[in-house]
Amino acid sequence: METNAEKAIPLGARVVKVVGRKILDSRGNPTVEVDIWAKSEDGREGFGRAAAPSGASRGKHEVVAFPEGGVEESLAMVEELGKKLVGTELDQKSIDRFCWEFDGTPDLHRVGGNAVVAISMAAAKAAANVSNLPLYRYLGGENAVRLPYPLGNVLGGGAHAGASAPDIQEFLVLPVGAKRIVEAVFANARVHRRVKELIPAKDKNFTGGKGDEGAWAPNLGNRDALEVVSEACEDVSDEIGFEVRPALDVAASSLFDGSEGKYVYDREGKRLDTGEQVEFILDLVDSYKLAYVEDPVQEEDFDSFAELTRKVGDRCLICGDDLFVTNPERIRKGIEVGAANAVLIKPNQIGTLTDTFEAVNLSKGSNRVPVMSHRSGETPDETIAHLAVGYGCPIIKTGAVGGERIAKLNELIRIEEELGDRGRMGEIWCK
Repeated sequence: METNAEKAIPLGARVVKVVGRKILDSRGNPTVEVDIWAKSEDGREGFGRAAAPSGASRGKHEVVAFPEGGVEESLAMVEELGKKLVGTELDQKSIDRFCWEFDGTPDLHRVGGNAVVAISMAAAKAAANVSNLPLYRYLGGENAVRLPYPLGNVLGGGAHAGASAPDIQEFLVLPVGAKRIVEAVFANARVHRRVKELIPAKDKNFTGGKGDEGAWAPNLGNRDALEVVSEACEDVSDEIGFEVRPALDVAASSLFDGSEGKYVYDREGKRLDTGEQVEFILDLVDSYKLAYVEDPVQEEDFDSFAELTRKVGDRCLICGDDLFVTNPERIRKGIEVGAANAVLIKPNQIGTLTDTFEAVNLSKGSNRVPVMSHRSGETPDETIAHLAVGYGCPIIKTGAVGGERIAKLNELIRIEEELGDRGRMGEIWCK
């Protein structure tokens, strides 16, 4: 399957200029932003700007974010690569392939995956601009009318919060009953506020601290945290008239002690073997009516992913992030063994939009839900909102509050407004 962008180079457009710069991400760390200017044969000019995010919880099979010399070395490579791109056709596949060839490594450690994905996304935005189309329409054509359900982080732990927070990394909410993106976005924000109101009943010393993604970071155990989020979902669902369900990102690889073969829950003093971890997750799914569980077991355990999918996949999305790292080869392996029924899609895990689109298509073709996703270290770049719509992803994971998160959410509201009666929310496979 081709994207709309692959059918034709817009108006014979070519790259005119490429500029990279160092900018801040939401954690105050440096990352890469790239600008690309283009011009068509009939004189139309186009411009695209894209910034790369960074993750705190990273799968070991992801491409390398930055070379050994860090952002500065990556920017030097962008300057060199950019000069070679000047004059080339503004064709997504060709530009993405050239980036891989220029880097010449299997994990992009020479240029850095963050720089490559910024170039790839900026090129797509420049092409859309030359074509006088919004990015989602340029990528998906007339069929790009589906708005994703927002999956929002409302209570945090693990690598995204302090030592006293829960061991589980993200306590999320998914507004499965929403009919419009605008009501879904505000439902998540409402649950976020309600969670803050409920936390003091279980953590009397709570001061309103937040983690990396704007989620509350209380001094609570996993089940207490889930009870708070579950109650908040029920309260808000009753108030707004449609269902919002709790969800989790366990980030189990960060809990797994490979030498011992156990999942270590430091805060609660528990060490679970693989069978016990699977049973723990199964119990949480049924006890709290979870709609979605991401990375419930460690990143090499395809078999346990498959077991969980067999047992609860009819009522809950079992999503692989570290398991798949947006890598088509690993997604194919998951398909072979029946692992997961959802795939997290993070463009900077794999490096280019061409590879990202392949991962989305593989997911869809195997009846797995592609979930477009932010990273914990984000920027106000709104590109993934357009990717979610353009690629037809049923869900987007992009936080509930916070400037770099609402940049994506507000863009989705604008897209819904632009689509008018043609815009729709699709089905989520988590009934």
